[in-house]
Amino acid sequence: MKVLHVCLASFYIDNYSYQENMLPKHHKQMGLDVEILASLVSFDKDGNSCLLKSGGSYINEYDIPVTRLDYKKSKFSKRLRQYEGTFEAIKKSRPNIIFIHGCQFYDIKYVVKYVKENPLVKVFVDNHADFSNSAKNWISKNFLHKIIWKHCAWKIEPYTTKFYGVLPARVDFLVNMYKLPEEKVELLVMGADDDEVEKAKSENSKQIIRNKYGIEKKDFLVMTGGKIDHAKKQTLLLMQAIKEINNDNIKLIVFGSVVNDLKEQVNEFCDGKRVQFIGWLENHESYKHLASADLVVFPGRHSVLWEQTVGLGKPIVVKYWEGTTHVDLGGNCNFLYEDSIDEIKLVIKELYNNNDQFLSMKEVAEQKGIHEFSYKDISKRCIQY
Repeated sequence: MKVLHVCLASFYIDNYSYQENMLPKHHKQMGLDVEILASLVSFDKDGNSCLLKSGGSYINEYDIPVTRLDYKKSKFSKRLRQYEGTFEAIKKSRPNIIFIHGCQFYDIKYVVKYVKENPLVKVFVDNHADFSNSAKNWISKNFLHKIIWKHCAWKIEPYTTKFYGVLPARVDFLVNMYKLPEEKVELLVMGADDDEVEKAKSENSKQIIRNKYGIEKKDFLVMTGGKIDHAKKQTLLLMQAIKEINNDNIKLIVFGSVVNDLKEQVNEFCDGKRVQFIGWLENHESYKHLASADLVVFPGRHSVLWEQTVGLGKPIVVKYWEGTTHVDLGGNCNFLYEDSIDEIKLVIKELYNNNDQFLSMKEVAEQKGIHEFSYKDISKRCIQY
């Protein structure tokens, strides 16, 4: 059985743990023949978006063939996501299942053409767009999404077994923005890589991380990670909150990338002991670091680190956003409702001082999180129709 993962609506980044990486990895582990068709959009060494110089084929870190397509040489090809040789690449792959990561690319018409010629092929489409990251200005909302991308969604709809939103908000986006039939749309959560979870959860691995940064057994280690930019400046509030809590045993480690004009502020909060910024981490290292924490806090916008943290079985505190409450499994999660230093201090101090409450939170996280957000299970569920 051949599965083709189509990543032409947005990025595909080697050696990362996004859904575009994890579903192909675990489909291959299931014994399926897997291939990836991808755009030129990737990340550089600092975790920032970049464009590869040219297309081509290679074998990725999971021994999966990847084909990168060049954009067509026309004025709007990058904007509309039109590529050289899309139909030929699909035809050459000869898939039985096509999993499309994002329907927002004009060349989706070539998937339709292939499926018309091969009517036994099953198609699944996921969606990573919502109103927090898309349709944020008039042109994007009323032209790109309401006309062009809606047209693409409806072009593939008759041939699609299931549309997935990877957050509740992204399920709503498919139904409300593209007007897709509700019975064809459901939630498919992003998750954590089971292999990395198993390695990161060993006591030896946790202790190595804590020792590296001078975290003692009595310390209560709070951790956060991801990009620090103007959309996620709340990380600075968390850093200040930890500094203002009058308790030397509560410590914070921050990892990720920082935009240039916020670096000075980040450095001002770091003292090398209670608040430490450790820079960008490779995927496997982020799992190990998150697993070593007592509590993980994400005070800003959603990122895939939320699901990875829950999949590690860690208690989590996150910013409340309508449509992203799926990480709450009934006690593993607390929400922040304000961009407030005082609120962050209150939540952290309460969990530190109330051991019974924290242990209850930890128990729910470990019992439910690891199973619910396992990419091994998610990968099976997403094509079983």
